[in-house]
Amino acid sequence: MTAVVMASDGSYDPVISKLITSLKEAESLSDEKDLGFLQNLLQSKELNALVNVHSKVAKINKDDRIAPLLSASVQILMEVLELLAPRCHISPLCKEVFHLLQTPHLQSILFAHDAIAQKDFYPHLPDIPVEVDEDEETIKIVQLVKSNEPLGATIKTDEETGKIIIARIMHGGAADRSGLIHVGDEVIEVNNINVEGKTPSDVLSILQNSEGTITFKLVPSDGKLDQRESKVRVKAYFDYEPENDPYIPCKEAGLGFQRGDILHIVSQDDSYWWQARKEGEKTTRAGLIPSRALQERRILHERTQKEPNGDAKTENDDFDREMIATYEEVAKLYPCPGVFRPIVLIGAPGVGRNELKRRLVARDPEKYKNTTRPMRPGEVAGREYLFVTREKMEADIAASKFIEHGEYKGHLYGTAADSVKSIVNASCVCVLGPHYQALKSLRTAQLKPYIVHIRPPAFEELKKSRTKARARSTFDENNSRGFTDEEFMEMIKSDERINFHYGHFCDEEIVNDDLSEAFEKLVNFANKCETEPLWAPASWVQ
Repeated sequence: MTAVVMASDGSYDPVISKLITSLKEAESLSDEKDLGFLQNLLQSKELNALVNVHSKVAKINKDDRIAPLLSASVQILMEVLELLAPRCHISPLCKEVFHLLQTPHLQSILFAHDAIAQKDFYPHLPDIPVEVDEDEETIKIVQLVKSNEPLGATIKTDEETGKIIIARIMHGGAADRSGLIHVGDEVIEVNNINVEGKTPSDVLSILQNSEGTITFKLVPSDGKLDQRESKVRVKAYFDYEPENDPYIPCKEAGLGFQRGDILHIVSQDDSYWWQARKEGEKTTRAGLIPSRALQERRILHERTQKEPNGDAKTENDDFDREMIATYEEVAKLYPCPGVFRPIVLIGAPGVGRNELKRRLVARDPEKYKNTTRPMRPGEVAGREYLFVTREKMEADIAASKFIEHGEYKGHLYGTAADSVKSIVNASCVCVLGPHYQALKSLRTAQLKPYIVHIRPPAFEELKKSRTKARARSTFDENNSRGFTDEEFMEMIKSDERINFHYGHFCDEEIVNDDLSEAFEKLVNFANKCETEPLWAPASWVQ
């Protein structure tokens, strides 16, 4: 007599029930001993429990309510432990949390969470046995159900054999989730259509015209590449639109992004095309993006093509031409109590960054400190200020001891790097408004600056807001007057140049069309920098 297996909630497991029914129908054709063994196995509580667990885990990709927010909780755990370790002797609470996070049960839960988030639970076919007859070609049949989601694999023609092979498997795509298709597999048939002699475009046409179930006949590759996800996150320094890229292997598989987006690079196996997802998005399917090497080649090619006409030379005396902005590896930088990141405001002359800096310092003079200010009554040269000979100043500038320097009314001046470090070491927030060229000296792992780009609005709004506020021109040091239209245009042009060459280094930007609103945003950004973990160059965190 045949029994049926029930799930933990009392419902029948449809897959197990169907198998048992099939066995019952085959009783007269099968060995009674083998049949009994299979029935006992299918009816066992252990197997039923495993099937239930698998079914629930498989629903993760189908139910947004239980989709994992991240796949690296263990890595974050280790970072938290590193932050807590030096404080255990100071705070009993830190000590308690430090020991709690090291308990085996908690760490096991996080390891299991990451394994599910990274889909390490999917089955993998065993490798082809070594003793297989060399003359006998192993064939595998794979069926995938076509839906609105791409299959998640690209194909190419093998340069040596001319055969169609699987070029890449997209992480999290249908092919990847099946665990049955691998890079290097040779495609023999698609829906019973022989693909010998066909091009990848021909095969794609077959797939596009197919409906329902798609059946692949494949010859397995000799070896299977590891499909585990990498942990690398990068900040994109350029915009990318795959639909407008004539060289991408498959436009549908591309991932578009904008400058400033944080991308999770899940695979760098291909020299030219990485696989990535946008950080924070719930989708598990990765998309193709140009690799760093490919994008650098493109940028160099564009510069070479434009230089003969001079089009590429956009007033770049202040720009390092050897610097090619593509991606920068980043990690979360967690706030450290008592150690504040310097706030750096950059922007075009006259945009208002100095006024915003002044207001921020005036808001809390004990917390926010400026490295440069006018001499106050009662201050003595040599105590509050240090005056040196011009020769000494020039020597220190040559020795890169100044973050920025300049000349005013015949006198050299500058902001010393040591003065910034002393403010940080005093548990204060150093507020700087340097020339944007100073970013080359400021953006270091030692200072870890939080950079805000202060930008002007469009011309009409810029003119209207400055006229209403009776703003005085910063272009004329000898006369107090309003801005001219030419100065407004120069401000916008300078801002565009700064944004093109240095904008990707900025953590935030503020459009200063209303000074009060711009200041409120600056205060919010300053608080965010002190209280929230933020993306920063990975070298700063390590």
